Amino acid sequence: MPKTALDIQIKTLPHQPGVYQYFDADDKLIYVGKAKDIKKRVSSYFTKHHDYGKTRVLVKNIASIKHIVVETENDALLLENNLIKKYQPKYNVMLKDDKSYPWICIKNERFPRIFPTRRVIKDGSEYFGPYTSMKTVRTLLDLIKGLYQLRTCNYDLSEAKIEAGKYKVCLEYHLGNCKGPCEGLETEEEYHSNITAIREILKGNFKDSLQQFRKQMKRHAEAMQFEDAQKIKEKLEILENYQAKSTIVNPKISNVDVFSIVSDETYAFVNFLQLSYGSIIRSHTLELKKKLQESDKELLELAITEIRQRFNSNSKEIYVPFKIDLGEEVKVTVPKLGDKKSIVDLSKRNAMYYRMDKLKQIKIVDPDRHANRIMAQMKADLRLSEEPRHIECFDNSNIQGTNPVAACVVFKNGKPSKKDYRHFNIKTVEGPDDFASMEEVVYRRYKRLLEEDQPLPQLIIIDGGKGQLSSALKSLDALGLRGKIAIIGIAKRLEELFYPDDPIPLYLDKKSETLKIIQQLRNEAHRFGIEHHRNRRSKSALTTELENIPGVGEQTIIDLMKRFKTVKRIANAKLDELEAVIGVARANKVYNYYHKE
Repeated sequence: MPKTALDIQIKTLPHQPGVYQYFDADDKLIYVGKAKDIKKRVSSYFTKHHDYGKTRVLVKNIASIKHIVVETENDALLLENNLIKKYQPKYNVMLKDDKSYPWICIKNERFPRIFPTRRVIKDGSEYFGPYTSMKTVRTLLDLIKGLYQLRTCNYDLSEAKIEAGKYKVCLEYHLGNCKGPCEGLETEEEYHSNITAIREILKGNFKDSLQQFRKQMKRHAEAMQFEDAQKIKEKLEILENYQAKSTIVNPKISNVDVFSIVSDETYAFVNFLQLSYGSIIRSHTLELKKKLQESDKELLELAITEIRQRFNSNSKEIYVPFKIDLGEEVKVTVPKLGDKKSIVDLSKRNAMYYRMDKLKQIKIVDPDRHANRIMAQMKADLRLSEEPRHIECFDNSNIQGTNPVAACVVFKNGKPSKKDYRHFNIKTVEGPDDFASMEEVVYRRYKRLLEEDQPLPQLIIIDGGKGQLSSALKSLDALGLRGKIAIIGIAKRLEELFYPDDPIPLYLDKKSETLKIIQQLRNEAHRFGIEHHRNRRSKSALTTELENIPGVGEQTIIDLMKRFKTVKRIANAKLDELEAVIGVARANKVYNYYHKE
């Protein structure tokens, strides 16, 4: 389609809420989006400069546009979600979840059976769920079985057939698991009162069942039926124990959906908790694969629509970590403190654990993908122009002002490259001057790399604040590398990241992988530097002491250290042991030095 025709289409779009669809030259749907104002949103694709490459490619491939106007924003969300699921356009978020979830069915029959199923049949039966695991379903069914005596047979218990004596009670009746409605030993009214109580338990409301059991126990006790009272007491304990395990928030928080999101460059993970009567009755995490640079807000809105639709949730209120647009039918709350905030934090923790498990699996199965993701994340977090595949970190060590040294550690693809680590003995600086020392080692390191035509890093990290960073920058300026290598300083106390010519530090999320790698680099540089510093100090100390012995030279000291390892062992050695290593004359000198008395 000619470009002019596309321009005409854009100009005629309505200023209404709805869904827009982009088609390519082959009339294939490549993207679906929703908007409060269709014309404004679509126009932005063609008027803005897009930093993200995939968005530019999407715009380039748009040949025609279609739109659907709807009444409300909520309708737009639902329609967008349905179209994405149906057509799976190339540039839309991918919803990675194709499971068939289990339900608990209360069968539509005279004496309803209760059983698990993965098929929802529209025959008038009630379905509770879907549940995110079969384990939850079995736990609930075991609880119900322990509390109420329900039939498990599939007989047609019509009134006429029971009166005709068509059925006989089975083993379940004799075991006390069923009250025998097949022989008319339990009335329909009594059976349905149990079903009503079970319905409430499946909704998360234990209050009515607890009250009912307490009344029954009291009646049995008053009638001196202590055995029956004890049975009811056991049921009460089962129910109270289950309630205690499931109630982890304020019981006043009822019929609420809670959502949170954790995302990186490629994936987003949205956790959903459903609350009823203070209990979490459902937890599920949805994985979304990003195709364009979708914001957390856009992803969360899409995920909430999908999850509520999938799990048939009609809750009128949702808790989320930040403000989102879901139309006027749902109340959106962003809790700031108390129990409500705690439950949002719990949801986020679930999303984070789910993401961590996924990343661990990827790390094992596909390490290259893991490294690529980390590099892309670091590039975005640190505002770099390229991925920091090669990072070098510098640290100074001069404990108590003696033996100043520096260390340079190297990470490649996010992992230590120990063969590339380097130690530096400070040569041009007198006394403990960290700034001058940093300037010297950075200059020496990159002068050598340039002379040997070795690859330069994409990122330099300086362990220190603004002063250390400024010193390192002087060396880069002297070598003509300013602007060619990204460089940042990390201050120890608050983990502040400083950039050249920027007085305001960057603070990364304390749990971010980027900060963890920077901290690992800094700690490794510190360890490596301290190790070298200790070696220099110990060599300096022993050399000074042995050199004080008249007639003992450098080769004698080396021979003694090879044999005895420490100065203390040399001092405690017997004369014949020393003679065996350095001869009689020198042995006497060393022995007499340590045994003057």
